[in-house]
Amino acid sequence: MDGPCGTPLPAVSVVGLGPAGPELLTASARAAIEGAGACYLRTGRHPAAAAFGALPTFDHHYEEAETFEEVYARIVDDLVAAAEAGAGAGGVVYAVPGSPLVAERTVELLRADPRVAVTVTPALSFCDLAWARLGVDPLSAGVRLVDGTRFAEEAAGERGPLLVAQCWSQEVLSAIKLSLDTDLLDEVPQVTLLHHLGLDDERVVTVGWDELDRAVVPDHLTSVWVPRLGAGVAAELVALDSLVRRLRQDCPWDRQQTHASLTRHLLEEAYEVIDAVDELTRAEAGDPGSDEGEAVDHLEEELGDLLFQVYFHACLAAEEGRFTLAEVARGVHDKLVARHPHVFGDVVAEDPGTVVANWEEIKKAEKGRRSVTDGIPSALPALALSAKLARKAGSVPGAALPGFAEQRRRAAAALEALPAPGEPAAGDDGARRLGELLFSVADLGRQLDVDPEDALRAEARRFADLLRRAEQRDAPSAGS
Repeated sequence: MDGPCGTPLPAVSVVGLGPAGPELLTASARAAIEGAGACYLRTGRHPAAAAFGALPTFDHHYEEAETFEEVYARIVDDLVAAAEAGAGAGGVVYAVPGSPLVAERTVELLRADPRVAVTVTPALSFCDLAWARLGVDPLSAGVRLVDGTRFAEEAAGERGPLLVAQCWSQEVLSAIKLSLDTDLLDEVPQVTLLHHLGLDDERVVTVGWDELDRAVVPDHLTSVWVPRLGAGVAAELVALDSLVRRLRQDCPWDRQQTHASLTRHLLEEAYEVIDAVDELTRAEAGDPGSDEGEAVDHLEEELGDLLFQVYFHACLAAEEGRFTLAEVARGVHDKLVARHPHVFGDVVAEDPGTVVANWEEIKKAEKGRRSVTDGIPSALPALALSAKLARKAGSVPGAALPGFAEQRRRAAAALEALPAPGEPAAGDDGARRLGELLFSVADLGRQLDVDPEDALRAEARRFADLLRRAEQRDAPSAGS
């Protein structure tokens, strides 16, 4: 391959060390390593590496860099620099564990780099040993290879079988186990751990899901065989999407709905979720009138009703050619990634306050907003709207609100001046002062770190209980 001026690009030759010891090395890989002008190992922590003495490795990058992507980028830069410097006869050879084209991110990046020409010599992969130990033909079985560090995303919607690579730590195995719905664990009671295949201490052990992260001490030579998965989250969501589209087609009521007609139902379902959360909170606090199991079931049901509303709106939009449910999911996914640079980037945020401040700045930049009030829904309940505005005021210099005591004094004076019932109204000063007082109550909630909407709802609920008890006391007895 030539560069932009017609001169040949510096070259890197990539070979695989195979899945285990040096006895599984191919003759071509061994010849390339032994004849290299300069040979680099991605890691010296591989059983075949010892066969070539003290070759330079990139293990130091794993110790110094903060993320794997940073490690991989540094390795590629080092290889490009070595190739550009020239290595004489034999050129630059880069040796990686297993096969260069199976689960090898550095080779993927290297092949995409325009600064070098890359040739790849195939090698035996850990997959080949796995098929032999499991007695599986991957083509006829329809096996999918997934990355253990991304199991939740890559296995979503899959029914199996799966060969899970990169299971190099107990944390990765635990995350795999916890990513599955508990109902699926009954459907798929056992999986197989493949550890150190081709080595003297090889282990192929079938375990229950609860033992997945305890049966072996995993490392970079550990993988997992999942013979099948149950329906899973993705399949259930697809089924709900199909149901909504069927209802739009066959149900007269669903056919006549619009985005506008559904808003009342969306609001009601959101409030019913809040009621269910309140019920669960009381049960968890030991309220004698609440049953925690029933509260959990209630919350699950109400979340389903709210989810149906989201699917319904997405279905309407898809019919109109505006957007799809997939685009909704992708949009919120990408937005959340962008607004969490402390998780997915290099921003440091060690406390919730910093996270919120970063979130607001990112959101303002995304939306091109000039005011902190932009984007606040005017349809919020008045008390919640006031509380949100009061919180926003804390980030604006010179926007300090009058104290609660001062607002109360001004409101009381205005209310004292109101005319008696039946007399002509004397302007709206009383209404305004009452509004100021209520707004200051919302701001007081911010200062106390109490949501005023929640506090007022809790008080209203206590008052409703008092009313019910009073009604029971006043109700005539059965014998009267």
